[in-house]
Amino acid sequence: MLYFIILTQKCNLTCKYCGNQPNPDIEPIEPTYNMKTLKNFIQKDPEPIIAFYGGEPLLKISLMEKIIDQIPAKHYILQTNGIFLHKLKPKYLHKLDTILVSIDGRKETTEYYRGKNTYDSIIKNVKTIQERGYRGDLIARMAVSEKTNIYEDVKHLIELKNPKFNHVHWQLDVQWDSPPYQRYKNFDEWVKKYNEGITKLIKYWIQKMEKEEKVLGIVPFIGIMKTLLNNEETELRCGAGINAFTITTSGRIIACPIAPEFEWNNIGDIWNSKPKDLPYKVTIEEPCPTCDIYSICGGRCLFANKTKLWGIQGFKKICNITKHLIHQLEKTKPTIKN
Repeated sequence: MLYFIILTQKCNLTCKYCGNQPNPDIEPIEPTYNMKTLKNFIQKDPEPIIAFYGGEPLLKISLMEKIIDQIPAKHYILQTNGIFLHKLKPKYLHKLDTILVSIDGRKETTEYYRGKNTYDSIIKNVKTIQERGYRGDLIARMAVSEKTNIYEDVKHLIELKNPKFNHVHWQLDVQWDSPPYQRYKNFDEWVKKYNEGITKLIKYWIQKMEKEEKVLGIVPFIGIMKTLLNNEETELRCGAGINAFTITTSGRIIACPIAPEFEWNNIGDIWNSKPKDLPYKVTIEEPCPTCDIYSICGGRCLFANKTKLWGIQGFKKICNITKHLIHQLEKTKPTIKN
């Protein structure tokens, strides 16, 4: 199973959709448990995957190194804003199977959300690790909000040559906060443009397959299309509460990494829990399980499903975005199958 280990609540950036406000009343800023306890818990899983998470985990590089040295894992993953990537020692860089780098698309998009000079710093540091021989899966991890042009921003990242991202993935800046739509001037108009961009991006993805026999690593398209081609049902795609769990700085175990303050999210701790007992303690609830695309969507987001911070009408608006994506991909299934 996958374990997100929060190395610190601190972050060196203050992004528009986050704000970087660690709260010690919810969780300690830094881990308070000892390495032996963490190791004893993770070693009960025969094939653990460890993901370093924050805050910004590279503010605690020495702790990350200590975990890699002392706790064997099938894979090591890093989720980072990329500002300190150049500080990774080669010994530890090459033990990372996957690095997810937070970058939101073109320079003007990224710097609007994440601050001046962030784009150039990220690009420079990703180049540096590739020049140092990093050959793991490098994923551009976007947050998509009002200023995003989904077609232009994804296309920009997937077409970069130096550095080269293997995959591009994104998460919508929706249902994270209340009141609804506070970072959007006209959310319904934005949705219309976003859906148009998704349709255009899918056509571009198909054209690359047809003309260049190349499947571009656009993660949401690949995951859904695999489900469609194999006629298989999917569960919650992020795996939260199923096969992915978060170890907080206090040693609590929660299903969703962004929601330590919610009681529904608590499923155990590293002193008393066993990995085999964690799955399905928290599950997706209505209206998702009876939805006609649930077997393809899987529920989209555990946090949104449980909290519904935008109310049921806001929740349905986001469902319609997901339905548009799925229905547009369904249209291409015969072409891709051929």
